[in-house]
Amino acid sequence: MKKNKLLIFLAAAAPILLVALCYRHLPDTVPTSWRLDGEVVYSRKSALWLISGLSPFLAFLFFLLPRIDPRASNYRRFSRYYDSFVLLLELFLLVMVGIIVSEAFSPGKIKVPNTVTVLVGLLFVFLGHILPKIKSNFFLGIRTPWTLSDTTVWHKTHRLAGALFFVCGLLMMTLGFIFESQRVMMTLVLLLVLLSAAVPTAASCFWYRAQHPSQAARQARHRK
Repeated sequence: MKKNKLLIFLAAAAPILLVALCYRHLPDTVPTSWRLDGEVVYSRKSALWLISGLSPFLAFLFFLLPRIDPRASNYRRFSRYYDSFVLLLELFLLVMVGIIVSEAFSPGKIKVPNTVTVLVGLLFVFLGHILPKIKSNFFLGIRTPWTLSDTTVWHKTHRLAGALFFVCGLLMMTLGFIFESQRVMMTLVLLLVLLSAAVPTAASCFWYRAQHPSQAARQARHRK
């Protein structure tokens, strides 16, 4: 546990250290956004402090959340997966800062949209692996009124979401490797993200109503 926290701390500090080491040598403007039409948006290099500062902020936030969650005791049952997710997210942010720095020095060296799509796909694959292992809480997972109200619905929804996230993540990674058209690739990625979110949400409502038919009937009468 302490080792995981140390790794998260180091990963969160790494983007700021990278920017500090490179800052004097960077050009006055650096690429910070890549549009669907292929245009690269540049900002003053001072923006890198804000971008790299996101890493320690998120690390602190993820450290705080289990302590303020009303279901804090559940975190102990999946703390290993929670810490692994936070660490992977911090490494993802580190790579994003690294890509910006690399493109500032050597523009066009990296196919940024494709690379980011592959990395986001990797995040989804990992989420697909851990979602079925996450216990009921208010901050991580598929948090709908129905999953938060019924433990059985929570487990069924997260098993489904885990499979969907895993498959959609693999598809995103494939898109990042094979597509040249940035617009088409990002459109398909957006559809996969929406699918990953919408299907488990709808399923959680269906399963909750099936588990609690009398309550669903009362709600229907109330709406009338």
